[in-house]
Amino acid sequence: MVVRHPQRLPLLALGMLALLTGLWAGLARLGWDVPLPRSGFSSLHGPLMVSGFLGTLISLERAVALGKPWAYAAPLLTGIGSAGLIAGVPLAPAQWLIVAGSVGLVAIFGAIILRHPALYTFTMGGGAIVWAAGNLLWCIGWPLFLVVFWWMAFLLVTIAGERLELARLQQVTGAAQAMFLLLMGILLAGLIVLGWSFDTGVRIFGAGLAGLALWLGRHDIARRTVRQTGLTRFMAVCLLTGYAWLGISGLFAMWSGGVPAGPQYDAMLHAFFLGFVFAMIFAHAPVIFPAVLGARMLYRPLFYAHLLLLQATLVVRLAGDAAGWGVGRQVGGLLNAATLLLFLVNTVSALRSPPERPSIAARATS
Repeated sequence: MVVRHPQRLPLLALGMLALLTGLWAGLARLGWDVPLPRSGFSSLHGPLMVSGFLGTLISLERAVALGKPWAYAAPLLTGIGSAGLIAGVPLAPAQWLIVAGSVGLVAIFGAIILRHPALYTFTMGGGAIVWAAGNLLWCIGWPLFLVVFWWMAFLLVTIAGERLELARLQQVTGAAQAMFLLLMGILLAGLIVLGWSFDTGVRIFGAGLAGLALWLGRHDIARRTVRQTGLTRFMAVCLLTGYAWLGISGLFAMWSGGVPAGPQYDAMLHAFFLGFVFAMIFAHAPVIFPAVLGARMLYRPLFYAHLLLLQATLVVRLAGDAAGWGVGRQVGGLLNAATLLLFLVNTVSALRSPPERPSIAARATS
């Protein structure tokens, strides 16, 4: 396969490295006896998955959209920072590289907002600010069970902004936009309260998650496009199932409150990160990867395999959490990782070389 933008491959490779290593560390956290390079490596599961993989991928996508060479510093910094975490360099330098990369994403959105000042661009820019703030809190010593909510907010606000852009096709009313802002306010209020009352902050945050799940499910254009066929329908199914898991995560948060570890914490986080975030990735991968690489992607019904397996394996994991069934949680987590590997295989195998561009002479005679 030939791609038009091979210079972007190293940045994408850094994100993929973080994903694969983060999955490996996650298996260790679940109790699987996998070899690790050093003690404490499993604690890097969250930072590698969120800032190393998702942060790098989002920054790369936005750098491509902006089209300015300086913008590629953001995914480069987060990618190098996550590689440093993997390699075992001192923690602080790697953390500060990731902070610098997240600040770079804020700058990217600043440039985008100057071009297109609109509610959706301000929303996505706000998500970048939340990510930078969460990374800064991580650097100054906040525990990961608090920082992770800032990372969750970054992803949700960014995704909501992207979907809000497309929701314009449905002519979202002023009242609906006001409700959207109110729900965003509830989500951010939960983040602020976390610093004073962990339990109350998580419950408020959960209300924001559940409310935004309902809003997105109501106003997303996916409600209409799910009636179509092919890739359009696949993307819509991914989106709608993701919103369902987002709502489940919010309900878990409101019910369990501030728990820093254990089955309830696992269920709340992975309903969000696996059920919601990866459903969004499944939906947008057929658009993002071709745009980043300058390649084509052929839609295949086989894409439903990784989507359906995500649902089934996540149900197994959460059932294990709910029943105190450790084996179910472990097996579900292992199958979650296998599902994400299947997604990568299906995605890469669907990429094709771009069509040949006609030569200048050919265009002149056409």
